[in-house]
Amino acid sequence: MDFLLECIGFPPDHDFDELARRARAHAEPVAWRGPEGEHLRMPLGQGLELRMDRESGAPNWSLYPHFQSQHRLRIAVTDLVGIPDSPYDVILQGWANPPVDGDPRESPDSYPLAAVITDARRLPRRIEIGHVLAVTLAGFALDVEYVGPFDAKRRVRGRRLDGGAWIGPLGGFAPGDGHGSGDGSGLGDSPGGCVELSLPVSARRTLANPVTGSAVELLEVDLPGRPLALFASPWQLECDGLAAPNVGSRIEGTFLLTGRVAGGLSSPTERLGPQFG
Repeated sequence: MDFLLECIGFPPDHDFDELARRARAHAEPVAWRGPEGEHLRMPLGQGLELRMDRESGAPNWSLYPHFQSQHRLRIAVTDLVGIPDSPYDVILQGWANPPVDGDPRESPDSYPLAAVITDARRLPRRIEIGHVLAVTLAGFALDVEYVGPFDAKRRVRGRRLDGGAWIGPLGGFAPGDGHGSGDGSGLGDSPGGCVELSLPVSARRTLANPVTGSAVELLEVDLPGRPLALFASPWQLECDGLAAPNVGSRIEGTFLLTGRVAGGLSSPTERLGPQFG
């Protein structure tokens, strides 16, 4: 996932082997990753981190970005999916911002989401369907397709929200009205914890990558319940002829969501998905 590091200020031609060596010399252990192999974090400041994993016996490091958001989002769990080559991660699928009472599929303020949770060892082996977890999430762009004003002609590939915004797991909904009424679940296959979205930018803040000196643009986009932090590669935007997102503009594309559990770990009762952790 080296290309995702562009989202936090590492250019495409950066020497990632040297980065791994440097990061290892200045990194700290990551909690809840695992007793085997090496699992490190190199803080970059203001919530940004470079994460490094190398399983026992593996010759190479996996490098990926991380951002510690201050926003806690509630998600009603529908599934937990283990990742075979990443035993300390899990894909969380569920409905974000569920109502206190009632079915989130029927709530206009709830929406389906999928994300990679990086501290899966904290989760119980058995968890109730519909159990609400609090998580902190950030999104890193796999592909940005559009930046600009709202355009009603653009295709909707997720759940419609106010103002023409939309969001949904990559793979989309089952056939239905775009609001989760197809097969009763409204959730697609959610490969890799990725979502497609088209959301308005409500805030923009410039951070700095101290290793490269590059600027890193932290975007907050409006969603019911909590705003979501997004990061995109300026090199991809420039290559594709897209403008830098500004407050008020719409950003549309595919993002990998990653984060951590922030609460709601009590009362597990029902097994979901394969054993992990």
